[in-house]
Amino acid sequence: RFHHTSTSHLCSCSKTVSDEKYQDPFQLGRKDLKNLYEDIKKELLVSTAELKEMCDYYFDGKGKAFRPMIVVLMARACNIHHNNSREVQASQRSVAIIAEMIHTASLVHDDVIDDANSRRGKMTVNQIWGERKAVLAGDFILSAASVALARIGNTTIISVLTQVIEDLVCGEFLQLGSKENENERFAHYLEKTFKKTASLIANSCKAVSILGCPDPKVHEIAYQYGKNVGIAFQLIDDVLDFTSCADRLGKPTAADLKLGLATGPVLFACRQFPEMNAMIMRRFSKPGDVERARKYVLQSDGVQQTTYLAQRYCHEATREISKLRPSPEREALIQLTEMVLVRDK
Repeated sequence: RFHHTSTSHLCSCSKTVSDEKYQDPFQLGRKDLKNLYEDIKKELLVSTAELKEMCDYYFDGKGKAFRPMIVVLMARACNIHHNNSREVQASQRSVAIIAEMIHTASLVHDDVIDDANSRRGKMTVNQIWGERKAVLAGDFILSAASVALARIGNTTIISVLTQVIEDLVCGEFLQLGSKENENERFAHYLEKTFKKTASLIANSCKAVSILGCPDPKVHEIAYQYGKNVGIAFQLIDDVLDFTSCADRLGKPTAADLKLGLATGPVLFACRQFPEMNAMIMRRFSKPGDVERARKYVLQSDGVQQTTYLAQRYCHEATREISKLRPSPEREALIQLTEMVLVRDK
């Protein structure tokens, strides 16, 4: 079930499932995400025209809203599990908005750190307005998210979501370092992946479960689902850096190698081509390193092994969410794990 199927195959098999069981996550979550970006812009009330323009630049409504989607589906799934309520509470929807704001602030800052020039198929904020202003715009979006978070008025939720901001910073520091020892290196990579990508999804899911249901077991299910889907999402992202073309991805390919980063496909390839070790330690800085490393990855089973690892994380996410009472939202969250595996951008 979790083998890398083509999207067309995935769609054809879904039609054999009853309408109640098969739910397109994006259709199901759309009603709760209506006016999401307008609501985010209301949080970013600002006196400086230029800062407003910078903040609005990424909140253009063209993103997939993947994180808010998971958050509102998880909110509904937990509410139904607890007392069969099919409504998303206002505070739960606020968590979805805050998650997207924290995510976007981290993208703005990441693009500065990486000196990136394209994101989602358009120029980055740092390329248009410069690094200094981009850093400040990221800070401003984070501060607006913090104000929205305080407004929820629940200290547990505040502590769960501020953990995300701490993890993002720690993850960025982990990314700046390398490990000499090969076994430590993979653990370091997975920890970095959790902190930079999965923590936001895991803790946002946990936050809405706390708001919707008093059972700590449900909070753990929500957290584990988010954590496993988040890690799988990033693993597939790291695969796409080698297999997708730049036009599909909306950013240059082999970008991670150019930044000196050894992601899953590289670490798996290194087992077949030990000469990559030296390249990893010098962060692919010598002329020709990036091209050679890319060639080694594509000659090895690094891409397949990373995909297989992502499948295992998705399988675990499905196992966790299946502990909740059946609902269209629960099925949509299971469906989402499969969509993570077959996406091509």
